[in-house]
Amino acid sequence: MDSDVVVVGGGIGGLGCALALRRAGLRVRVLEQDSQFGEVGAGLQVAPNATRILRSWGLLDDVVARGVRPRRLVLRDALDGAELTHLDAADLARRYGAPYILIHRGDLHSILLGACRDTGVELCTSVQVTGVEQEPARAVAISSDRRDAASVVLAADGLGSGLRSLLNTDHLVSSGYVAYRGTVPVAELTETDGVTLDEMVIYIGPDCHLVQYPLRGGELLNQAAVFRSPKALAGEIEWGTPDELDAAFRHTCDAVRAGLPRLWRNRWWRMYDREPIGTWVDRRLALVGDAAHPMLQYLAQGACQALEDADCLAGALGSTTDLDAALRTYDELRTVRTARVQRTARDWGKLWHCDGVSRAARNALLTDRTATDYRYIDWLYSA
Repeated sequence: MDSDVVVVGGGIGGLGCALALRRAGLRVRVLEQDSQFGEVGAGLQVAPNATRILRSWGLLDDVVARGVRPRRLVLRDALDGAELTHLDAADLARRYGAPYILIHRGDLHSILLGACRDTGVELCTSVQVTGVEQEPARAVAISSDRRDAASVVLAADGLGSGLRSLLNTDHLVSSGYVAYRGTVPVAELTETDGVTLDEMVIYIGPDCHLVQYPLRGGELLNQAAVFRSPKALAGEIEWGTPDELDAAFRHTCDAVRAGLPRLWRNRWWRMYDREPIGTWVDRRLALVGDAAHPMLQYLAQGACQALEDADCLAGALGSTTDLDAALRTYDELRTVRTARVQRTARDWGKLWHCDGVSRAARNALLTDRTATDYRYIDWLYSA
């Protein structure tokens, strides 16, 4: 055993934990099942509750340099395109002491990976961990050809976590929604695209929404189109198909429909989460990131909460020799907060996707909001 902590999974959550714990003075090894470290996907929103953490790790300047600081965060109605409400990003940064950043998932992952290398985290690839054995005062990550022992093993193996089953036998919960994503060089856009390149814009509509924002210093436009699948509701195995995408957005405004041809159509992401659970810790095994609290995307907090996990763990494990007490502290602090985020994300999805009288009431409520009314997000960004 030559590690204090073994992290199973080398995504954003796993690398964030590894970096934070290494900075706290612990010896850390990361086990990644793929042959190389990398991140799948496109855009990512990093809110002030997470950019404060990145700043404390000395990484915020790099994140800002490779991302975009939007001027406004805007909600629009997907049917008529009308602006409903917005947040001024500069005022947001002043209030919460850190900026709101739009960044490519691969860029954030690359920054974390480089920082892990620079600080001496041991990075191992092509290691498929199948289980964890508990021993007195340590745990062992088991794979086909090796045993990695440490004082603590962290399961950062994502939404479909196999190690979570060692603590809980729950299952993924399908939302019935599916996401299509895509990026396009800004140089290829025309006036007919109707895109505002200094804003993060979300068009919300009945059973669907479209997100648009710039990436990589404004060189790329990122889009995500999300809709409820009738095939999923009918119990069909093949659901979320491109024909459903076109049908879901048929009645939206011109600006929304103009973005659909620029989405990737050969791949889509079905949206799942899980019910919150009461504990993420079993002796010297602990869950982090999506393995602990997979959530729907409506609050854009998946990666942010994983970075909060990392910061909390480093504070707990790095300040004591009583690792069992430290893990209990982590468990008590993080399960309560992330449960609220998970449940609120579901509620915001319902708010975005309502129709009829509910849509009219929602639009009236949002339109009446003043730009400096932060009552519904203070609890999230101030933490």
